[in-house]
Amino acid sequence: MASMVVVQHKQPSSVIFSSSLSDFNGAKLTASVQYKRKLWQPKGALRITASSAKKILIMGGTRFIGIFLSRLLVQEGHQVTLFTRGKAPIAQQLPGESDTDFADFSSKILHLKGDRKDFEFVKSSLSAEGFDVVYDINGREANEVEPILDALPNLEQYIYCSSAGVYLKTDTPPHFEIDAVDPKSRHKGKLETESLLASRDVNWTSLRPVYIYGPLNYNPVEEWFFHRLKAGRPIPVPNSGIQVTQLGHVKDLAKAFVKVLGNEKASKEVFNISGEKYVTFAGLAKACAKAGGFPEPEIVHYNPKEFDFGKKKPFPFRDQHFFTSIEKAKSVLGWKPEFDLVEGLADSYNLDFGRGTFRKEADFSTDDIILGKSLVLQT
Repeated sequence: MASMVVVQHKQPSSVIFSSSLSDFNGAKLTASVQYKRKLWQPKGALRITASSAKKILIMGGTRFIGIFLSRLLVQEGHQVTLFTRGKAPIAQQLPGESDTDFADFSSKILHLKGDRKDFEFVKSSLSAEGFDVVYDINGREANEVEPILDALPNLEQYIYCSSAGVYLKTDTPPHFEIDAVDPKSRHKGKLETESLLASRDVNWTSLRPVYIYGPLNYNPVEEWFFHRLKAGRPIPVPNSGIQVTQLGHVKDLAKAFVKVLGNEKASKEVFNISGEKYVTFAGLAKACAKAGGFPEPEIVHYNPKEFDFGKKKPFPFRDQHFFTSIEKAKSVLGWKPEFDLVEGLADSYNLDFGRGTFRKEADFSTDDIILGKSLVLQT
């Protein structure tokens, strides 16, 4: 039986992430980045003006988006509870975060331990606690949401993390919130969840991020490029490399989540959330190099149809144009991303990969297949 506990952490004698090199608030390049790393200053301060305090439940919250969102909400004065299986620490000191800030956060964050797929437990535990607002960061299927709604009949707002991956492919990008969706997409569970929320008598808001990047990213987005740049290897890019995509910084996404809290304009609305500008695959490789202070990389183009990579992914993005309009979020919510792409990638590099931390070890096996064939063709 899970119970509500305040997680209070003693300060460790040695912290994995040193605070001596940067500030948790992020990084801004103060000069044009060339082949050497340049001096950088804080950007993207995670401070939002407080509103009336709410009793908030975050489904998930110990990885990536939830880590940044939970801090913003605690800073606003809300009572925040994380619902997790308890496999990861509820609070961990972040790169560049001061001991004082970490102690303050970890003394206030609450934890409800359980499995969200145990529907009866979800109903009983949530109804017993009662919450004003739910942030669903890790929900993938509609049937995981129903028990939460059933348990909280007086819920003020359900805020859902969906995905821009729900859109049907189009010949006329960017994707707008009113565009057709794909019921067969791999994100169909999120689409079905949005439909469920719309069918219930609940105040809901859904955010649809595109590709998310930033410190502590568990998906191999920027990390994939950083591994190759650090090793001095060429960057294999499928086809022409002019495929256009879009990335949004995790701190900008977290602020968008806070912007919709208690916002009448966000009621029963969907918002695309990502970066201001688009970028090509080749341009992204070059931007990662600039952010990390590496030389401009050699880019090797290949036709994916000529290779058999098995179950391995040779490239971390869809081989297609994929980007959205964020004008609705800007005009309706008054939200605007703070990070441009190179600044955001520098923030990620300086607070994570550049410190020697990453989620996945480098795997160049598919690169070697591509480069091996490229050498044969050149010969």
